[in-house]
Amino acid sequence: MAYVPGVALLAALVVGCSAGADGNANGADSKAGSPTVSPAPPGKYLTLPAPCRAVPRSTLKDLLPGAAELPGDQQDKVFRGSAAVTYDTDRKVGCGWKSDAPSATRSLSIDFERVVSYDPGVSDDDRADTVYAKKEKAAGLSSSATPGPPEEKDKKGEESEGSEESGKAKDPADTDATGSADPSPSGSSSESGQDTDGTPGSSSSPEEALPSRILDNLGDAAFLQDLPKRAGSTAQHHTVSVVFRTSNVVVTVRYAEQPALITQVPDGRELQEKAQALARKLAEALSE
Repeated sequence: MAYVPGVALLAALVVGCSAGADGNANGADSKAGSPTVSPAPPGKYLTLPAPCRAVPRSTLKDLLPGAAELPGDQQDKVFRGSAAVTYDTDRKVGCGWKSDAPSATRSLSIDFERVVSYDPGVSDDDRADTVYAKKEKAAGLSSSATPGPPEEKDKKGEESEGSEESGKAKDPADTDATGSADPSPSGSSSESGQDTDGTPGSSSSPEEALPSRILDNLGDAAFLQDLPKRAGSTAQHHTVSVVFRTSNVVVTVRYAEQPALITQVPDGRELQEKAQALARKLAEALSE
């Protein structure tokens, strides 16, 4: 008889636990009514193109003058390109080409980055937009920016018309190339004016080139960065980059020229036009 109270107490505890479990099963738990979060949709692209095959040979012949005149084996090597070193070809790939002609050296590279969000609440597209926005900011641009800031024009208001034209074209790109304000642009414009006295037409191309800017009608978002600069004291070097995003893929096109002679200046407008044309072809190919 001494053990009966203990047995009765144990039975009561078991019954109480069972009742609690039934209560949870019937939805008594407060967590059961919490809303379910649906995972964000995946990006459009699950794979990336073969980068060294992404540019047709006919386009490479136009972008790399002089390569078509090379002997067969050398020509094939140039047009074949060199794949970028990457450790995850599902996420990032690239390729580069280079041609050396008597008048100048041209180089081209393209990079594809497929962005994947590991946050179920953030879509691949949104994550790719963040990656693109960082590149845009690093180039000194923003979606609300407009080519040729008014303050740049005002600074040149007291200078001669020729110096003003050169300053407007070169200052934004010079700032982008260095990543910070360079105290030399205004002096460079003045020196450039003196240099052109001895070498007529040498600065005409930089004046014609447009500054870094946001681009319309290219992917979901795009910008162009123009980077004219001197390569040491022997030659001019001009690089144009076009970056665009389409869904969850960010593409970068870099096109550059370095003339053989110091008196020659690359045609910045031509470089920009050809880089943009290639970027649009890549965007069209991705959308197919």
